[in-house]
Amino acid sequence: MESANSSVAAVGNGDMGSQRDMSLVPERLQRREQERQLEVERRKQRQQNQKVEEEKSDFFAAAFSRERAAVEELLEGEQSAERLEEAAARLQGLQKLLNDSVLFLAAYDLRQGQEALGRLQAALAERRQELQPKKRFAFKTRRKDPAPASKVDAAPGVPVAEGIQASAPPLKEERSFGSNWVCGFSSLESQVLEKRAEELHQRDVLLTELINCTIRLYGNPNTLRLTKARNCTVLCGPVSTSVFLEDCSDCVLVVACQQLRIHTTKDTRIFLQVISRAIVEDCNGIQFAPYTWSYPGIDKDFEDSGLDRSKNNWNDVDDFNWLARDVASPNWSILPEEERMIQWD
Repeated sequence: MESANSSVAAVGNGDMGSQRDMSLVPERLQRREQERQLEVERRKQRQQNQKVEEEKSDFFAAAFSRERAAVEELLEGEQSAERLEEAAARLQGLQKLLNDSVLFLAAYDLRQGQEALGRLQAALAERRQELQPKKRFAFKTRRKDPAPASKVDAAPGVPVAEGIQASAPPLKEERSFGSNWVCGFSSLESQVLEKRAEELHQRDVLLTELINCTIRLYGNPNTLRLTKARNCTVLCGPVSTSVFLEDCSDCVLVVACQQLRIHTTKDTRIFLQVISRAIVEDCNGIQFAPYTWSYPGIDKDFEDSGLDRSKNNWNDVDDFNWLARDVASPNWSILPEEERMIQWD
């Protein structure tokens, strides 16, 4: 009996000794053990996050490839308005898929996806143009002496001279676009230009070679392209898909869109609402601020555009010429708040 009691006492004393030993472990060793355990947990979490992102990327790649092939098939072969409208709807879905995936896609994959979308949108515009009936007259150059056939363009009861003058503006306004799906302004200087909602709804807008102009685009275009503009201000309602800027300088652009890409542009301020990350390439002096334009009917235009007004990545910009992640790009910046107070009308 004494032996058993002695054993129990020995065990009890052993436990107490162990506790005393633990209490004698230096504090720095305890902290090291805690840090080790935290690092193990962090590694597990990183591995889990990486696995989730890889799964998301694989899903995106498969879904994007499948939808892109479907759009390409619709754009090939014999064309009809129904096939093109289905292609346009699928293309918007493809744009949404890309926009929803920007948070986990690598910059290279994002760029490849956006370039593929750009090619498909250009192909769709081309097919729409091919489907339109040929115009009877193509104004390629101005004639010094108007031909008698110009009488055809004059309204009944209107003198021929007035008819010729009335047909002149399209030479500047929509010259060489060649499709009812495309509208815009070209080769104008020091003018105030406008298009209303009924003119723009789901059309592709092209603005090119404009100098010192103010352009107001009320409504919901499908795409917007601004090229070779100098010292211009462009105010635009919500664009359903993409906005492209190329070879512009000293401009102001106010726009809401799914995707914005800026190329070879300098010293330009952009008041932006965008769903995906904006992209700049070969640019400098670009400044960003939130979209601030408003006009009667803009709520309906946003509804028609399909843009989510609660999402705005106006200050989340990818510079394809600046790969350093820990240093801000010198090619773009945030417009200071004191410089954003502008009366547009």
